[in-house]
Amino acid sequence: MGYKVILTPQSVADLEAIVTFIAKDNPEQARTFGYELIDVALSLDTLPERGHITPEINEASVREIRHGAYRVIYEILQTPRGVSVLRFWHDARAGLRN
Repeated sequence: MGYKVILTPQSVADLEAIVTFIAKDNPEQARTFGYELIDVALSLDTLPERGHITPEINEASVREIRHGAYRVIYEILQTPRGVSVLRFWHDARAGLRN
């Protein structure tokens, strides 16, 4: 059985901001890219350990996978067995803990 993937309110806000920003130039691309990021996050239901430990946090349970210039930052939860998506973060943004 796979892991349950949960998008936190902060990750949803990040996703909305990303899509809104891209939509200024290309609404269709914004929608497509937003769905791609969601698909990447939902793929964490299988083998969530495949991501790298997030350097700014440096805890084994907090990891990231990449999609283009974006990082999907998540925490692996043991009880209940799941994955909490914490942030969608662009490489150009400074400091993860802003």
